[in-house]
Amino acid sequence: MQLATQDNSGSYLIAPMPARAGLTRSVTGRDHTGAQVDLSVVEERPLTIYLNAQEIVTAMTIGDYPEYLALGFLRNQRMLGDDDVVTGVDYDEELQVVVVRTARQTNHEDKLKKKTRTSGCAVGTVFGDMMEGLDGVVLPATPVRTSWLYALSAAINRTPSLYLEAGAIHGTVLCHQDRPLVYMEDVGRHNAVDKIAGWMLDEGVSADDKILYTTGRLTSEMVIKTAMMGIPVLASRSGFTAWGVEIAQQVGLTLIGRMRGQRFVCLAGEDRLIRDADPAAVQDEPRKSGRKGSGE
Repeated sequence: MQLATQDNSGSYLIAPMPARAGLTRSVTGRDHTGAQVDLSVVEERPLTIYLNAQEIVTAMTIGDYPEYLALGFLRNQRMLGDDDVVTGVDYDEELQVVVVRTARQTNHEDKLKKKTRTSGCAVGTVFGDMMEGLDGVVLPATPVRTSWLYALSAAINRTPSLYLEAGAIHGTVLCHQDRPLVYMEDVGRHNAVDKIAGWMLDEGVSADDKILYTTGRLTSEMVIKTAMMGIPVLASRSGFTAWGVEIAQQVGLTLIGRMRGQRFVCLAGEDRLIRDADPAAVQDEPRKSGRKGSGE
């Protein structure tokens, strides 16, 4: 398992590493005037995930934290249960394959027959019934201070990242109160969330007091994954889908979007917001900000 790295700011347990070798490539092109331009573009490569002897999926990813991605994907697809004991996670860099091994035998042939293409980029796929497993899910009514939201937004937007370096990527951040803890990026927001889920599973981190921040849209897939992870708050710079809002209301997820500068919109869980910060005291963000919500 790759070790978590400490950001220089001392704030993050895992932070983006935009200068890490292999995540971007320099390419040369011409702009609208015909002048030469040199750009840093994000790499993407296939990663095949196995659960024991069964091939589950091939995902397009930037290639960092493959073990966390595999664990989180299998957990969020409910192919790894709460009672499963993971005996090994083996990554072959040359073959671009991760094998997750469990103490019990597994067979998900029936589940794999039913696939749902999600609205996520990088060809997100959900296996089985998307709503299966949400019955009975009721998230803890964790209070959320608006001062935390403003502090998180300011800190995350100032963090050096692949998005700021090269664009064409999504970011997802696991937070506790006003502190960002783990910041994952990938070409698909579903991959970034799965990496966080894998890290939480590997580290045994509880979810009931956490906030998940994403740069992408608040779609049904994002809401379902967050709810299945047990995280009670989901926030984004971007907007909502109607089904995402409906599911959030159903499971008791606090859903906050269009969070930029002084402004945000809460479409589920308003009763759990503690408005302890004066928006007028928060530095606003121009309507046409240089850092837009990814996927808008």
